[in-house]
Amino acid sequence: MDRLDSFVYLDCVIKEVLRFSPPGDVVLRTLTVDDRLPKSGAQLFKGDQIVIPIHTLARDSQHWSISPDLFDPERFPGKDKYHHPYAFIPFGGGHRQCIGQDLGRFELKVIIARLIQHVTFGEGGPVVNAGDHLTRLTIMPKYVGVTIEFN
Repeated sequence: MDRLDSFVYLDCVIKEVLRFSPPGDVVLRTLTVDDRLPKSGAQLFKGDQIVIPIHTLARDSQHWSISPDLFDPERFPGKDKYHHPYAFIPFGGGHRQCIGQDLGRFELKVIIARLIQHVTFGEGGPVVNAGDHLTRLTIMPKYVGVTIEFN
């Protein structure tokens, strides 16, 4: 248990996986008061539903120093350490964010740490891993190919 905290790079990989393929595509919020958007001046009314595109925010180049289309876990301790707080919201944001996100990240870290001890993963190659994603209830890679070797 104590050693899990020392896996800083694994935390960065998990963050990058969640940035690249968040558990959900959007967050919906319903306005409780009338409001106006600051830049455009568009009028919003109480009861309107607002769609917050999690995947789009995580891929917006104005919020990331390193190209958002690259899978780069080193962005989090490096150039993008101080990214906009709402550019990366895989579990929602503010006081309405997912209450189980810490448990989910912890479980994922434990599972990955155990797999690393017993499994060697290899990349399937550029043809198999051609990129793109599918948007369903959750976002998932369109093409994924890995080799798995049990130790």
